[in-house]
Amino acid sequence: MTVLVTPKALADHKARDFKMLIDGKWEAGASQPIERIAPSHGIVVSRFPTGTKEDTVRAIAAARKAFDRGPWPRMTASERSAILLKAADLIAARSEELAYLDAIEAGKPISQVRGEIAGSVDIWRYAAALARDLHGESYNTLGDGTLGVVLREAIGVVSIITPWNFPFLIVGQKLPFALAAGCTTIVKPSELTSGSTLVLGEILQEAGVPDGVVNIVTGTGPEVGAIMTSHPQVDMVSFTGSTGVGKLTMTNAAQTLKKVSLELGGKNPQIVFPDADLDAFIDAAVFGAYFNAGECCNAGSRLILHKSIASDVVKRVAELAKDVKVGDPLDPSTQVGAIITPQHLEKINGYLAGAKESGAKVAHGGQALDFGMGQFMAPTILEAVTPNMAVAREEVFGPVLSVLTFETTAEAIEIANSIDYGLSAGVWSRNFDTCLTIGRKVRAGTVWMNTFMDGASELPFGGYKQSGLGRELGRHAVEDYTETKTLNMHIGARTNWWMPQKDKLA
Repeated sequence: MTVLVTPKALADHKARDFKMLIDGKWEAGASQPIERIAPSHGIVVSRFPTGTKEDTVRAIAAARKAFDRGPWPRMTASERSAILLKAADLIAARSEELAYLDAIEAGKPISQVRGEIAGSVDIWRYAAALARDLHGESYNTLGDGTLGVVLREAIGVVSIITPWNFPFLIVGQKLPFALAAGCTTIVKPSELTSGSTLVLGEILQEAGVPDGVVNIVTGTGPEVGAIMTSHPQVDMVSFTGSTGVGKLTMTNAAQTLKKVSLELGGKNPQIVFPDADLDAFIDAAVFGAYFNAGECCNAGSRLILHKSIASDVVKRVAELAKDVKVGDPLDPSTQVGAIITPQHLEKINGYLAGAKESGAKVAHGGQALDFGMGQFMAPTILEAVTPNMAVAREEVFGPVLSVLTFETTAEAIEIANSIDYGLSAGVWSRNFDTCLTIGRKVRAGTVWMNTFMDGASELPFGGYKQSGLGRELGRHAVEDYTETKTLNMHIGARTNWWMPQKDKLA
């Protein structure tokens, strides 16, 4: 039976009232605030302003003014880098406050969020270093009469829209790189988990980011996000969220042909061969499936097992899943926290019901957990899953692991590539040829070999197919927020093509 950590009452918690940031000023908003109910405890823990279309337009105007006439794009790279480094230090100093907010608003285990905040600090420092490495090109090879120079310039005003599952980490994968390039921004966090992003606004002001460079508007997608993605004064959109909303974002941005970066859904396979180190894999399978309660685009939600080991692997994964601690996000021993909303828990249960109707079998879990408050889901394993089932093709976004089987390498690759997503994948084998074959033929932005869900600021992240467009992180991350401009310079006298030379008229 799953070890349960009973949620404790938030007796000492007082709901925090936040304000949004527009042009350097903190505003409460004119309408009724959004109340965030903790998914683990069922009480109001935060209140956010309900941003309007008018608020969003004002924020865009502030970002436009800050880009066109303000100091930020005109600073030296070293000056911007110094401010980003100071922001990283301030994030580290307020890390416990940030972790607490993400834990209570998103239902994430506090120990996990502490790691995410530390990872964010590293990303901000990495972006600060890249700010000073941004450069163009020169071409002195075009003949005596021509010198070519290619400049990199900040793209302009960037709309950044982030999801609820990694509130602080994902804004850190976008915002510092946009700032490093010299861009100005409007940020919309999820209306469910806005607290840590609003604290980030305070941090950036203290670090020395000028007014209007970072504007944070809280509210819903139809009211705020739609304007951010369609407004003609916005030059680029960076969005992380569901594939469905990503498609809508792209449609909105197409009205003015904005640059779009999308990090969307995933249905990520782990392909396991008989010669794999199964002890290492079993741990990675449980971690990959249940990390962040499976509410993770990178979740290893599909196990594609060789038939000869499938039965044994499922038993071993189920045994380890029994020891996963589900419960109070504020307990440092908790490994799986709460499901984000009751509606999302209902969606997960709908996928399970459909899978069972289609012939899948529950090998472990399969039910919601009743703690008397909040909403929780038992880590679940489904076996006898076939590639055509919805639970094998669609993003459940919960702690649900689907098990499929294969006999040949070609069959494993076909199953892995048979869906619309291509965010990440894993392969487990002691044979490097096998790993490299899978790595080259599986269509995914990241392929882990004998590990899963490792990452670093230096490594690009993004997906193939309907998992998104573009890449975040990595040494080119700042370049994504720039345009290139060619300066073609002529040296010496120029010969006119259409006007006859005077000496030939004599």
